[in-house]
Amino acid sequence: MQLLDWIVIALFVGVMIWIVVTVLRKKNENSSDYFLGGRDATWIAIGTSLFASNIGSEHLIGLAGAGASSGMAMAHWEIQGWMILLLGWVFVPFYSRSMVLTMPEFLERRYNSQSRTILSMISLISYVMTKVAVTVYAGGLVFQQVFGIQELWGIDFFWIAAIGLVLITALYTIVGGMESVLKTSVLQTPILLLGSAFILFFGFKALGGWDQMMEICSAKTVNQYGDTMANLIRSNEDPDFPWLGALLGSSIIGFWYWCTDQFIVQRVLSGRNERESRRGTIFGAYLKLLPVFLFLIPGMIAYAMHAKGIAIDGTVFELVDTATGDYAADAAFPVLVSKLLPAGLKGIVVCGILAALMSSLASLFNSSAMLFTIDFYKRFKPETPEKRLVVIGQIATVVIVCLGILWIPVMRSVGNVLYNYLQDVQSVLAPGIASAFLLGICWKRASAKGGMWGLLSGLIIGLTRLGAKVYYSNVTDVTDNLFKYLFYDMNWLFFCGWMMLFCCLVVIVVSLCTKAPDPAKIQGLVFGTSTPEQIAATRKSWNKWDIIHTCIILAITAAFYYYFW
Repeated sequence: MQLLDWIVIALFVGVMIWIVVTVLRKKNENSSDYFLGGRDATWIAIGTSLFASNIGSEHLIGLAGAGASSGMAMAHWEIQGWMILLLGWVFVPFYSRSMVLTMPEFLERRYNSQSRTILSMISLISYVMTKVAVTVYAGGLVFQQVFGIQELWGIDFFWIAAIGLVLITALYTIVGGMESVLKTSVLQTPILLLGSAFILFFGFKALGGWDQMMEICSAKTVNQYGDTMANLIRSNEDPDFPWLGALLGSSIIGFWYWCTDQFIVQRVLSGRNERESRRGTIFGAYLKLLPVFLFLIPGMIAYAMHAKGIAIDGTVFELVDTATGDYAADAAFPVLVSKLLPAGLKGIVVCGILAALMSSLASLFNSSAMLFTIDFYKRFKPETPEKRLVVIGQIATVVIVCLGILWIPVMRSVGNVLYNYLQDVQSVLAPGIASAFLLGICWKRASAKGGMWGLLSGLIIGLTRLGAKVYYSNVTDVTDNLFKYLFYDMNWLFFCGWMMLFCCLVVIVVSLCTKAPDPAKIQGLVFGTSTPEQIAATRKSWNKWDIIHTCIILAITAAFYYYFW
């Protein structure tokens, strides 16, 4: 890092401070203002916030690392602009009509209060144990490698970077709420895109272009069936990414994440109307086409440079763990930053990394605080004044920050399996939640108990799977049996698919055996129950350009699959 880099970083931080100060001049009079920015967000703010919130440290380190180790395999999870379109076209009308603040609150409207409690608990625990802790852990790791500092003032620089990142982000999230998250995202997203584009450009320049990368990666086989790093669709016998399992598993996880998770949907709920919310998802879908090229492809470039032995300033480019001497795929992105970029541009990329980490963390803090405040505190103390709810939300953010920091030592133990760890945990969280929302919106007969037991069955099966993985990973000389096959040996993607089917069957069977929901209770919340006025309002919220842009996104997605098939 040179002086010019530090000047660029200082300018970025200065603009961030100015944005937060302008937000602070507006008073957050109630919980809707604080958590949803007064429901006045435009499509630009929604789209950029969707993208910036999604792109966290698991992409900067994990996705680039996945590209450097397994090639295109993880692209299924990143070429999901079509899933954001599903949120905009199918789910936004129902969410907008319900006027809820949280996804658990929507489930209460559709099913019962028990379903709301179950989803709130699952969401809060998963945010602290996975998203917050992983983002903070990887943030500290990437800055330690980019800055090349091991210790500062006798303290491991990892902890200085991680805790500093958390405190700065928490500060503007606590004082500014959702509006500060949305407005800073409008700055952070172009910085992130620009910084990552520089990595892509200089990486291809050093390697020799796209054809060189594809040639080297196509020569590296990843299984005994002849599939290479350049293949997106792999043999169904592949132990890690069988094509059918990858398509099913990525779709289920993507549906849960993009269409039902509070972390994402909260950005859409902040829209000033249905038109702005839908167009925000279309804009976000365009942006979601980029991560494969901005983060995964650089990982493949880093592998190709390592394999070819490219020399940078007289030093051979290597992805090696200095402590063990082993190949270190997760070092791909930070090593590319530190080795390839000239002064000034390195500062821009570091600002992009800061932008990704801060926007993702800010969204997590705001969503977690909102879940606690609205779905727990306000339910038990409904008479609480709105200004008091804002204070409770700020206190909840502080608590969540502390819990996330305390969980970091556990996350340090996952090391180079960071991205796989996230996807594995999400693969057992997603099916139960996805089944409750999918059938709740698509099937009028889905009953309160059906939805509740769908959630519970998903939670029980998911915890059993995670427990079995911990047990069988640490115990030797275990005989094979049906339980071990189902909950440990079965490929995680196929397990996710079968689990989704089971949870849907639970919802269906229990619903058919219990009392049907009151038509008045679910009016406007399920297909076939909307009033003529609601249908007319939805129809007025889109025009031919929304359809044209939707078709363009779907065509680009289809072309991507065709090219890397």
